[in-house]
Amino acid sequence: MHLRTCQECGVTRCGDDSKNKHATAHYHATEHPVISSAEENERWLWCYADEAFITY
Repeated sequence: MHLRTCQECGVTRCGDDSKNKHATAHYHATEHPVISSAEENERWLWCYADEAFITY
């Protein structure tokens, strides 16, 4: 399971590799569109609204 952090409110949830896909569910419940990886050595953002992946 990989963790994802909401860039709007800071909540951290499990990603889509988990059974319940909590990060995606958080987006649908709140419309907070951007998450980042909370995993060590992963530097990226995902925008659900634009379906865009950004590495930095």
